Amino acid sequence: MLGRGITLFRVFGFEVRVDASWAIIATLVVWSLRFGLFPAWYPGLRPSSYWWMGILGALGLFGSIVAHELAHSLVARRHGIRMKGITLFIFGGVAEMPHEPPNARSELLMAIAGPIASILTGFLSYGLYLAGRGPWPVELTGILAYLAWINWILAAFNLLPAFPLDGGRVLRAALWHFKGNLPRATRIASRIGGGFGLALMVLAVLQLFAGNFVGAVWWFLIGMFLRSASQMSYQQVVVRTVLEGEPVRRLMTPDPITVPPGVSIRELVDDYVYRHHHKMFPVVGESQRLLGCVSAGQIRTVPREEWAQRRVEEIVQPCNPENTVTPDTDALKLLSLMSQSGASRVMVVEQGRLVAVITLRDLLKFISSKLALGDYSSGDGQPLDLPAEASEEERHLLLTGR
Repeated sequence: MLGRGITLFRVFGFEVRVDASWAIIATLVVWSLRFGLFPAWYPGLRPSSYWWMGILGALGLFGSIVAHELAHSLVARRHGIRMKGITLFIFGGVAEMPHEPPNARSELLMAIAGPIASILTGFLSYGLYLAGRGPWPVELTGILAYLAWINWILAAFNLLPAFPLDGGRVLRAALWHFKGNLPRATRIASRIGGGFGLALMVLAVLQLFAGNFVGAVWWFLIGMFLRSASQMSYQQVVVRTVLEGEPVRRLMTPDPITVPPGVSIRELVDDYVYRHHHKMFPVVGESQRLLGCVSAGQIRTVPREEWAQRRVEEIVQPCNPENTVTPDTDALKLLSLMSQSGASRVMVVEQGRLVAVITLRDLLKFISSKLALGDYSSGDGQPLDLPAEASEEERHLLLTGR
């Protein structure tokens, strides 16, 4: 659901990234603190003081969201879930998981870690505010009071039982524990989350009629995001459930287009890239022995005027665990590999020889076929569903999160 974002720093081994959309919320937070909250709380200060309070308050909110998501990530890592990182975006932040938690207990502990961190951060800020009243400048204690208040609001909002908010994940963990079925628990929790999203959109309309245009816009956007995120989260569980346990050999495309190592880069571009429109081609020698692969990224490293003289064998990328799998690899593991590496094509290799190439399109076709045949259910007698009207871009997003 998010782009790659800009990496800001690493903490406890996790990358903290910021999506471009974060600039919108940061600007709005600074503006609302400068012209709204702080002048109302502390009238009579200099305009420059309000600006600094707004900027520092926004930075404090940034740190609070990172602390919230970091708590999720640390608990997830303790339960064997390798987190991809933390990304801040327009509606807050998200700790990116490559797969679902292994059991309901892990889901519960990971879900409550974020709100607990926000509550503790709120108490820490409030304690510092109480200690600093009097001896510290009012600008500093004002920021601390805001951080206490905003962290408690952050915790309360996230504890709403609206999946995929933390409270919704707590609800899903409880349903998972008692029903013993993750897809069914996710379906119920996502429907409740969608209901909350719809309620927020109705609230936005009421706010609009009450004359609160800015508040109406924000409630509507949050409600729309919540509805979309709850549906997407359920559909991702569907995808993972359908793929789990399926070997790659059932999904792969045999007889792929391959490139000899001795052709020129000009021939590669004209006869392969422009003709077949693939982003990656296997490079194969004698007896189908796989030498590696070549992609647009390697081609771009060679100046265009040298394409006719340079050979593919000079730029071939060696085989590695990020671009190769075996025919018996679990399709769910392949999905995780593609999601982490960003690859849309992976080579299938057996005893050093190229067997096939498997693509995201192959995964999508397999999932669509299985669901169309009713060949998979959630285990409760009700079929899993992935909307047939979803575009290829939306289906790509379901598979990779990109």
